[in-house]
Amino acid sequence: MRHLLRLGPPLARLNVRLCHQSVWNSHGTIRKVGVDFGEKKLEISTGKLARFADGSAVVQLGDTTVMVTAVSKSKPSPSQFMPLVVDYRQKAAAAGRIPTNHLRRELGTTENEILTSRLIDRAIRPLFPAGYFYDTQVLCNLLAVDGVNDPDVLAINGDLSFFFAQHVDLTIWSVFHGCLGAVRIGLVNGEFLVNPTRKEMASSTINLIVAGAPLSQVVMIEASAENVLQQDFCHAVKVGVKHTQQIILAIQQMAREAKVSKRTPPKIFSAPLEMIEFARQLASEKVYAVFTDFTHDKISRDDAINKVRLETEEQIKEKYPQAEPYEVMESFNMVSKEVFRNLVLNEYRRCDGRDLTSLRNISCEADIFKPLHGSALFQRGQTQVLCSVTFDSLESSIKTDIITTALSGVKDKNFMLHYEFPPYATNEIGKMSGMNRRELGHGALAEKSLRPVIPKDFPFTIRVTSEVLESNGSSSMASACGGSLALMDAGVPISSAVAGVAIGLISKANPEKPSEIQDYRILTDILGIEDYLGDMDFKLAGTNKGINALQADVKIPGLPLKLVMEAIQQATVAKREILGIMNKTIAKPRDKRKENGPVVENVRVPVSRRARFVGPGGYNLRRLQAQTGVTISQVDEETFSVFAPTPGAMNEAQEFITEICKDDQEQLLEFGAVYTATIMEIRDIGVMVKLYPNMSAVLLHNSQLDHKRIKHPSALGLEVGQQIQVKYFGRDPTDGRMRISRKVLQSPAATVVKTLSEKQSISMGTGNVQATSTSS
Repeated sequence: MRHLLRLGPPLARLNVRLCHQSVWNSHGTIRKVGVDFGEKKLEISTGKLARFADGSAVVQLGDTTVMVTAVSKSKPSPSQFMPLVVDYRQKAAAAGRIPTNHLRRELGTTENEILTSRLIDRAIRPLFPAGYFYDTQVLCNLLAVDGVNDPDVLAINGDLSFFFAQHVDLTIWSVFHGCLGAVRIGLVNGEFLVNPTRKEMASSTINLIVAGAPLSQVVMIEASAENVLQQDFCHAVKVGVKHTQQIILAIQQMAREAKVSKRTPPKIFSAPLEMIEFARQLASEKVYAVFTDFTHDKISRDDAINKVRLETEEQIKEKYPQAEPYEVMESFNMVSKEVFRNLVLNEYRRCDGRDLTSLRNISCEADIFKPLHGSALFQRGQTQVLCSVTFDSLESSIKTDIITTALSGVKDKNFMLHYEFPPYATNEIGKMSGMNRRELGHGALAEKSLRPVIPKDFPFTIRVTSEVLESNGSSSMASACGGSLALMDAGVPISSAVAGVAIGLISKANPEKPSEIQDYRILTDILGIEDYLGDMDFKLAGTNKGINALQADVKIPGLPLKLVMEAIQQATVAKREILGIMNKTIAKPRDKRKENGPVVENVRVPVSRRARFVGPGGYNLRRLQAQTGVTISQVDEETFSVFAPTPGAMNEAQEFITEICKDDQEQLLEFGAVYTATIMEIRDIGVMVKLYPNMSAVLLHNSQLDHKRIKHPSALGLEVGQQIQVKYFGRDPTDGRMRISRKVLQSPAATVVKTLSEKQSISMGTGNVQATSTSS
């Protein structure tokens, strides 16, 4: 299929609107740059807001506006990773709403904010130079949202625009390897859309965010898709990268106008060359022996490397007593990383003995625990994941917060995947937090992988729980595989099985041009150490036909498009191989759900019975749900949906409903006839009466007691147990309540009175009633 592209002006005719007038006002110098994407215009401005920050930028698309600020301290904090914190915040005021919690203010962080923060972090972290260990905080504040354009892409574009602060000599821009641009790509009816609106995304089969660097390099990819063909997906990536270059050129032009000077950090932390060379002489052969001993597993390999580390670091300290602890540690790390990477680059061997494209041993089991609605165990090497499926009522679906609803239009969802990573999975001791950023991110990726195959009309809310029991790389993709198996075991009619795999990269930079890759090896199904010491974690999941999700985390300043295309192709081949193994365990969903699974039935309740079914103030419904555990929701005027967690609970609920709604003497009541009623209770608003012994008491309102206005039934001398005459006017057509009146009988008109009491001969089972005629 040949796709149409709504791409705006080609790169050769870049339409960049640069507002570079030197306007000085109370805010200082304000600069603005704009990029046209066809009918859409992306604007980046700086110099007006948040001028005390090291950097600040305001990015706008349509009427959606995000302010990005950055502060980087000059005091270093040496560690094993770049101390970067990214926080994205969406305020209720931006959408014209007030928070619904008891304090009516933003409390905590929502799942959408955490996932967006991770997205931004993954885009900008690779661009910091190695050894830049200065605390850096990037805050993205949603100022306004129009409900049409998503703000997440704007926040990414603002992150490298923060160098336009008032004090440019304090900015972080200059320590970056390069600039950054990001766009969202959608695919609607065969047409690729750049930065599509929310309405367009609702019918798009691709939701792709690409962050690109200069020279058409890829820094980050985050994508969900609906079983999209590989060639279409690759085309979408190319379109996205092409349009990131427009943004990058605009920002670079703005930087030239602003005359941003290069900032030199006080110190880039690295080990001295002579210390690294000494560590290489001491440890390279020992490390090589460990990495080429293919009998090691994760634990034994780590123990062996740590033993060599301790010996080497001790000798380094003896020779360099003045060395900082970080320099000693980094010297060994550099040698260990160098040996590991050379093994792959030069000998095409991996530390577990596999070749570059081989999968680890995979085993699958389904129906692990009989009481569960669905369960599966997926084992890939030393990564083991247990997945379970739970069904519940549609009322159990996730209700999104009001801002996420305003942004995406999704009010609730009836499919969720929760990822858990306990510390024992890596032989550690730690807190059971339950919901940290990493667990949320991995769970969201696995959920994206499975959501496209879930039937949209499934009558239950589905929760997949993925618990990582062992971890040695790619646990999120193992969760997608295990979740697919568990869904089929639960009898969910998914359209196709889903599998995922992680692809890694070992590359060698060009000595003359460090930003270019001279040589590289792409690895299939990476181990945890290959992720840690490698240059890329490229996760892809989908069906035999197409791609459902892709997430690329890059640890170098950028990947050429050619390499990204190769990674997609290599992942697709591995995905199909994994699906073939999974199909040997369970090839299609069960024809029927398990017998102990939940049940949903519709119950028809006539309007005349509705008040009795619901009970006073909903009493009967609450009692039914408390006693049987069912959930009841109204479908239409006469139909209620009953969800029961087990067939036994449904049987109990049916007996309860039958008892409440069983036919009784009421069918003999005649419209317009007068009956003798017994007062059962005196209330402020009226009296509760019964027309016959086994009926539920009904309210006779004060307004229907007498022609005179009364505030309390005692004004008429009414008492409990007293018998009064009332006239029956049938049922209210809207709520089914019985309509009776005593007031209309206060006139002299003669009426037929039908007395129903325990003293009379009434056969309640057969409906026979003996009545006498009297005068009112």
